[in-house]
Amino acid sequence: MKATIWHNNRCSNSRGALALLQEAGVDVEVINYLETPPSAAQLRSLLDEMGMPARELLRSKEPAYAELGLASRLDDEPALIAAMSQHPALINRPIVRTAKGTALCRPPETVRTLID
Repeated sequence: MKATIWHNNRCSNSRGALALLQEAGVDVEVINYLETPPSAAQLRSLLDEMGMPARELLRSKEPAYAELGLASRLDDEPALIAAMSQHPALINRPIVRTAKGTALCRPPETVRTLID
């Protein structure tokens, strides 16, 4: 099985999901999304795959959240997606995609639904 993980090594949830994938013998493509941010179109696609609105993927504790006034724009999907693409620290993690689906793997054990 192959998987893609949008990963931040400083995040314990992201490290945990990656470890579970590796322990299961999954061939993992690791994308450090802080260095290689997804485009707005890629984010829209991931959100569609997860059946999730942009506000559920948004990290509200990041400084950019307040700086960009995103609390008052939570229903503006294009604005939230653009903000996350331009400020990838706003993206919650890890996102994992396998042939079984795509999910935000918080807690990391959620990844098991994508590989079992």
